[in-house]
Amino acid sequence: MTKKKSLEDLRKRIDQLDEEILDKLNERARCALEVAEVKLRDSSGAAPIFYRPEREAQVLRRMAEINPGPLSSEKVAQVYRQIMSACLALEEPLKVAYLGPEGTFTQQATLKQFGDSVVGIPMVTVDDVFREVTSESCNYGVVPVENSSEGVVNHTLDNFLSSSLQICGEVELRVHHNLMVSPDATGEIKRIYSHQQTLGQCRRWLNGHYPNVPRLTTSSNAEAARRVAEEKDAAAIAGEIAAEIYNLEIVSRQIEDESDNTTRFIVVGREKIGPSGNDKTSIVVSTHNQPGALYKLLEPFHRHGVSLTSIETRPSRTGMWSYVFFIDFEGHFEDDLIQEVMAEIDSDALEVRLLGSYPRAISYR
Repeated sequence: MTKKKSLEDLRKRIDQLDEEILDKLNERARCALEVAEVKLRDSSGAAPIFYRPEREAQVLRRMAEINPGPLSSEKVAQVYRQIMSACLALEEPLKVAYLGPEGTFTQQATLKQFGDSVVGIPMVTVDDVFREVTSESCNYGVVPVENSSEGVVNHTLDNFLSSSLQICGEVELRVHHNLMVSPDATGEIKRIYSHQQTLGQCRRWLNGHYPNVPRLTTSSNAEAARRVAEEKDAAAIAGEIAAEIYNLEIVSRQIEDESDNTTRFIVVGREKIGPSGNDKTSIVVSTHNQPGALYKLLEPFHRHGVSLTSIETRPSRTGMWSYVFFIDFEGHFEDDLIQEVMAEIDSDALEVRLLGSYPRAISYR
């Protein structure tokens, strides 16, 4: 009969494993530093690119594929994200602008994509994020682009009409909204602050619980939380991180109308991203204002079997009743099939501009 291990034996084994893990972590970090030296040596005087999102996506997918458990693949990915973040910081700490202030879901998306070792810089507007990356004050920027219940964030798309930045990645974040008040609250809520999209995502809950309380829009959920920290008769709708930062009390949790409420964020940068093996491509297209223009634009995707994941229409800013189409689809621009589709579209459209090919957000649902 096998002798059962005692608690002391198990603790000794854990201590031994911790030492082995620590040794391997530092070995990995030393290898990352050697990678940095190779990149510097081979850069021929140009600034080397240390952060490769396609490589990180491949590592995370591989770890998920070979993970035998009992840890979930999502937990394993979270651990490896932090490991890669810490190793990258040894090569070059990344500066990432995000739609602030601190406590926004965009900050959470930034940490999910880059890990805790990133230098996050909150910005007031989406325009500010684009400007900081364009001016090379920051390496990358993170902005919201779409919500599963409220749709696209138009202001983010509009920035691409005047910007040369590339989409370098995407992040999907399950969003939970909470109603919170100041610890010194009087008990009666006379105003509810939040971002316009958040108010829309909680519309039914608010109609049922606070139908007569004015709803005031703010530039972000975190800004709503900041205001409520100074007002005793108001409430904010924001994420749990905002309650922690601004020392607020959560009175109702997860008040979003859709339980699977998810926001998609994009990472913008200045360089093109190589194939990762599971990618998406985003383009913006302007067409002739004539019958069948949209059909001609979409037909090549159907004929070649390329799956569209999103299509949005925005005013082109070049003339009244003139529009452009933002299209996301599966595949990488360097794929032969995608090259064929793009060539056909380009022959009929007024202009086709590649916004970026990038790794698809990894989902563990």
